[in-house]
Amino acid sequence: MSKLLSSLKLSARPEKTRNDPILRKKEKLLAKLNQQLAMAKSYIAGETYTVYKEKWQKNAETGQQEKIQIPKKVSPWFYKRNNQYFFEVRYGNKPLELSKGNHAIEVGEQENLVQTIETVIEVVVAGELDPLLDKVVSHLSKNK
Repeated sequence: MSKLLSSLKLSARPEKTRNDPILRKKEKLLAKLNQQLAMAKSYIAGETYTVYKEKWQKNAETGQQEKIQIPKKVSPWFYKRNNQYFFEVRYGNKPLELSKGNHAIEVGEQENLVQTIETVIEVVVAGELDPLLDKVVSHLSKNK
């Protein structure tokens, strides 16, 4: 084994997440939360946040297919009511019920948005929302 290769930490190939629906939902939720985190940082800085998706389109001049980026509409999960900010953890465009009858997290000031979203990301990574995601998985599979 070469010197460079031996300097890397090697491991066995991880199993696919296709077999674990909760892990798949967790990864999807984490991706959306990271998107919301970037959106909140841009919002606080007073900048516009744009997400792009790639699309294949035929070039009118050359006639060949090429990838282009088009803006994608992403709605924020945070909002302001009565001079306070609130944050909802959403899955499948529906807010998750974090506790009985409570769907929103009271953030308070605008500056607390980033810290709140980072805390929610830590909660998801720790697996504390797995029962809610399991409920969402079973609810979505019943509707099919």
